[in-house]
Amino acid sequence: MSTIKSNLKQLGVALPSAPKPLGNFAPFIIDQNTLMISGQISVDATGNVVRGKLGDDFSLEQGYKAARLCAIGLLARANAALDGELDRIEQLLKLGAFVNATPEFGDHPKVVNGASDFMVEALGRKRGEHVRFAVGTSSLPSNAAVEIEAIFRVRTD
Repeated sequence: MSTIKSNLKQLGVALPSAPKPLGNFAPFIIDQNTLMISGQISVDATGNVVRGKLGDDFSLEQGYKAARLCAIGLLARANAALDGELDRIEQLLKLGAFVNATPEFGDHPKVVNGASDFMVEALGRKRGEHVRFAVGTSSLPSNAAVEIEAIFRVRTD
């Protein structure tokens, strides 16, 4: 079993099937050794969108969990892109995160820590360390609480 899949098993996480894109765009692109994954919204294990607006009807703890779900979706998409060989991931380079929030909400980085913390746990400290941005927005597709995109460096062999 791969290191990443073993880590996921220890975390009690089963990757879902990668969802089909909701528009006219590629779910991922591999360009040489770079895997870019389109934004994944917060979707729970039953396939339901986790909806809410931080600073209104959604707590910081719920936002953290929603960001973690986005990270799980990103790894599910990476798993599909890499034909089930997650250990081809050499490094998570960047996460770009959008948090559905009220104008007064200011804890976007704390929300997105849900994804960052999960990626370090799943990939390991060395492969999971990354740069990121976390910004607030007035709405997201399907009123999702969080949406996150990712860029990975991967082995091409």
